[in-house]
Amino acid sequence: MDPRVALVVEQLWQPVPGGSGRYIVELSRELASTGVAAMGIVAHHGASEPSARDLGLGIPVVASRLPRRALYAAWDRLALPSVDRLCRGVRVVHATTWAIPPTRRPLVVTVHDTAFLRDPGHFTSHGAAYFTRALERTKARADLVIVPSQATAEDCLGAGIPESRIRVIPHGVRHTEVTEGEVASFATTHGLTRPYVLWVGTHEPRKNLPSLLRAHRILLDRGGDLDLALAGPSGWGDDSEEKALISALPSDRVHVVGHLSDRELACAYAGACVFCFPSVWEGFGLPVLEAMDQGVPVVTSRGTSMAEVVGSAGLLIDPVSPDQIAEAIEAAAGPDHMRLAFAGRTQASGFTWERSARAHADVYRELA
Repeated sequence: MDPRVALVVEQLWQPVPGGSGRYIVELSRELASTGVAAMGIVAHHGASEPSARDLGLGIPVVASRLPRRALYAAWDRLALPSVDRLCRGVRVVHATTWAIPPTRRPLVVTVHDTAFLRDPGHFTSHGAAYFTRALERTKARADLVIVPSQATAEDCLGAGIPESRIRVIPHGVRHTEVTEGEVASFATTHGLTRPYVLWVGTHEPRKNLPSLLRAHRILLDRGGDLDLALAGPSGWGDDSEEKALISALPSDRVHVVGHLSDRELACAYAGACVFCFPSVWEGFGLPVLEAMDQGVPVVTSRGTSMAEVVGSAGLLIDPVSPDQIAEAIEAAAGPDHMRLAFAGRTQASGFTWERSARAHADVYRELA
């Protein structure tokens, strides 16, 4: 049976959609090939806001009468309004993030991570409280829970979600081919005249950027010739330490390139000598997979979901040890470079959005 499924896709209108936004776009793009008829649920948006197509969404959408803040609050506090009238003929409802709609239909919830339970201080108090309530709703109402990694599955088990209701479905990666000319143009635009270590992410506490900045200081003190490029949008939290560490580095050796388009990001990956992602915790760590797909040796955190993603194709470090990070970057840029580049491409080839969508379709059919 090929069910009709309604996905909550409002995340795409957030100021920083992040990896969850990428997940929604890629999943909705691939579901048609699985036989699943998908539609999106969104909040009310004015004419001045981007359309679903502008944001990369190719499925039809239905809109609530409430704007996002009011809709999320009503779902969170009142368990209203139900989305069933919006989604006539739908067999399954899928909450793709912590925005969980009231419904009498079978409900799937994607839990990207439970990092707010590990260290609430890495989140705003409002965010941690909202996520905690959403987790309780998931435990009470979700028929099945999708997680992107075994690490997140273990966290869900620890939070009280039965193993029988958890399905591990890794994310995928879509390769973007860029030319040498495009990569060279990107480097010129951002003043990247030397080989560089790349970091990609939203600036927030759990990304652990200060440890990488300290490692970069160690490498420069050793006479290293690698620059550091930091890509990604502004986030939240006290970034005074991060700014102080950047200011203490030579201005021509650290490059804050900011938010990049998908194509610019592909150029940033393709031109990098090493990709370093010392986050203390992620539900999956999509930038690690994107870097490997472009043939960039990866340094990332052991004991995390990123270690699952890289397998033996990357170098694993204690994320709070700048010395370990520096040593691994030196190895990835030097004697281990070609081995890691080849191994990373091979490892990344096993993660596709097509495979991920087929596994999602199996979950929908299981409930429908």
